[in-house]
Amino acid sequence: MLKRVFVAPDPGRARLRFAVRAVLGVGLAVVVCGFAGHSLVGAVTGGLAALLALFTVTDATVRGQAVTTALLPLVGLPVLAAAAELHDHPVARDLTFLAVVGAGVYARRWGPRGHSLGVFAFMTFFVAQFLQATPRHLPELYAAVLLSLLTASAVRFGLWCYERRTPPAPVPAPPGGSGLARVTTRQAIQATAGAGFALVVGQLVSGQRWYWAVGATWWIFVNTTSRGETLVRGFRRVLGTVIGIGLGLLVAVPLHGAAVPTAVLLAVCVFGIFYTAAVSYTWMMLCVTVLAELLYGLLGVLDPALLALRLAETGVGAVGAVLAVLFVLPVTTHTVTDAWIQRALRCVHAATAEAAARLAGDEAADPAARVAELEQLLARVRLSVAPLVHPLNPMPARKRRARRVLALLDDCAREIRGLVAVAADPEASHDARLAAACWRVEAAVEALTGGTAVTAPTTQPAESDPALAHLHGLERALAELAQPLRTPSGSRLVVQQP
Repeated sequence: MLKRVFVAPDPGRARLRFAVRAVLGVGLAVVVCGFAGHSLVGAVTGGLAALLALFTVTDATVRGQAVTTALLPLVGLPVLAAAAELHDHPVARDLTFLAVVGAGVYARRWGPRGHSLGVFAFMTFFVAQFLQATPRHLPELYAAVLLSLLTASAVRFGLWCYERRTPPAPVPAPPGGSGLARVTTRQAIQATAGAGFALVVGQLVSGQRWYWAVGATWWIFVNTTSRGETLVRGFRRVLGTVIGIGLGLLVAVPLHGAAVPTAVLLAVCVFGIFYTAAVSYTWMMLCVTVLAELLYGLLGVLDPALLALRLAETGVGAVGAVLAVLFVLPVTTHTVTDAWIQRALRCVHAATAEAAARLAGDEAADPAARVAELEQLLARVRLSVAPLVHPLNPMPARKRRARRVLALLDDCAREIRGLVAVAADPEASHDARLAAACWRVEAAVEALTGGTAVTAPTTQPAESDPALAHLHGLERALAELAQPLRTPSGSRLVVQQP
């Protein structure tokens, strides 16, 4: 866990800038709310709204991010009003909460914008429960949310919009389909069922903090697709919560809500959430847990019994998510992994074709864009394969095959990057050997995705031909991929034969 966070590569210091800007944006939002005369409840609401705006909005372009941020209050404020108005009507409140859960997950079918709006709607309802908001609180909460979103936007799009200097990363489209064949539809039903279980059992555990269980179920479903991904995420959420509670006993409880040290630690937690999110869900949940403990300390209700209750409610939420993905319209790990690997292989095919066209003198060919797309697809492959390579996976043969597939796909990506770098050289020349090698790579991808035999390269490239060297390396990796991708029935990893 330590190595994953502190040794993980951070190209262009993207994660560091992301985290530092979050601390600046959230901190300024809280300060502005304070100067505006808002109470502690209003400042907490504003800070959380700014955090969500900076964390969940992930559109590929700056303009898209600005549009999504502008839409957040149009979704969040009506949900906040509903949560406050239904505070004293538990049945209607619970049913509305479950409807928000289902709609929020279903909205992922519209890509990053739908995901952001769905998360913001859910968290707005959740925060209303966290703060026990009633209709009399609405004017202040509305003002705090709007003021904080404006402040966060000023930081993100004005003071420090580093995305303007970097090309937008392509976001892979969510899996398609219609009706129950669409993964987002199945997940919406799963999340609603799991949240319903968490809500009922969570209220039996605690009539006041039951929403923790629903929140645990919700966040386990975020950024997952298959049954295996959800199970692994549930395990990591519980682990991060356990470690965070241990830290809370050592740090948050002794502070007793002291303003200055609590504010410093809150800034550290915000930084940790943003810095670790991309590399370790366990570390992110540790930071989230400590942040929640510090907020409860500021509100004057933190004690060891409350921490034990949080752990129990988190366990209830994790059980709800597990039951939902196992028994309610399950989406298997192999189905999802197969889809993402095939998309990655097709991207290898397209990148090779673009590089060949560029080497042939076609200035309009842009293989670099395909490389960026391939990196995004490989990230999705790693996420989908994570359950198979998890240390607790009891099937060592599948674990070895999954690791082999990941290693060979990384080899493909490395050779593609090298080929594209050669193609970008204006002095690079094209000859018949390059055309033949590119054709063989494209044929190998078609064979892998079509279930036919893949032929390994039989010739060795000359050292003076770097493009040929990369193409031969790519051929070799694709030929070696055929064995782990095609295994006997009952232990198949991905890419089935017709």
